[in-house]
Amino acid sequence: MNKGKVAVLTSGGDSPGMNAAIRSIVRVSISNGLGIYGVQRGYKGLYEGDFKELSTRDVSDTIKLGGTILETSRFPELKKEKIQKELAERIKKYGFETIFIIGGNGSLKGAYALSKYGTSSIVLPGSIDNDIPGTEISIGVDTALNTILFAVDRIKDTATSHERAFLIEVMGRNSGYLALEGAIATGAELAIIPECSVDIDKIIEQIKKRKKDGKKNCIILLAEGAIRAVDLEKKLEGKIPYDVRITILGHIQRGGSPTAYDRILATRLGRMAVEQHLIGNKNILIGFSGITYSVLPLERVVNMVKPVPMEDLKTLKYLSI
Repeated sequence: MNKGKVAVLTSGGDSPGMNAAIRSIVRVSISNGLGIYGVQRGYKGLYEGDFKELSTRDVSDTIKLGGTILETSRFPELKKEKIQKELAERIKKYGFETIFIIGGNGSLKGAYALSKYGTSSIVLPGSIDNDIPGTEISIGVDTALNTILFAVDRIKDTATSHERAFLIEVMGRNSGYLALEGAIATGAELAIIPECSVDIDKIIEQIKKRKKDGKKNCIILLAEGAIRAVDLEKKLEGKIPYDVRITILGHIQRGGSPTAYDRILATRLGRMAVEQHLIGNKNILIGFSGITYSVLPLERVVNMVKPVPMEDLKTLKYLSI
């Protein structure tokens, strides 16, 4: 006999490792006598009642898969108070004691909004942008960075052969984490991020200096939220001593089999989430900090903004000479 009913969903943008988290939540829940239900298409599916009970076999061999077996979607209607009340009532009617939510900032805000109407949620951070406050790193970040590394290493080969400058646009509408850390990992010359103003004249000056110092290529990583690669190309064309090419990595950063790190992180977060439910904790974010895992109330993190490690700009400046 089940000790209670819980559900799991993935919401917002997918990130590699979500399936590892789902698998962990399902198996730990079943091991503890809980009935675990998988919700299709995030909050939208929850609103529409699109869910089914899961078994351990339903998540077999899913730890290696990218994307999310539960699928995901955007549900902007959840911003409306009327929909929040309706969904909260439906969750109670379904009999779910806790909803495990794997997603980013929008997912976190949705969980907090529902908590005001008596629901119980536990959020696991899943976002390749690594912009979720309350956790040092999120599910999918390591895989996304490794995808960027794979792509830029190859682009560098052709950039050197033709003595070109490549503008490589990565994801990050509001956060420059991927661009900054990706630039350090790939040995790029510059990272352009939303957290800093874009000074075109200074960029041109830096590129000219690198060419004068004998650099055979120039690699610039830019977050999509800072400036688009096509716009920067127009501003640099004819003003720097390299032919300019652009590469937009786009959704390739979201896909692919998760790295070992993301699989382990997601699995641990999933286990901890179920354990927190079992001891009665609710409306919390399960995060990772330093060498341990943290539990923070949603109300504490929902309005926080997570900064990028700005000290790494200094690191990049030193290493790009």
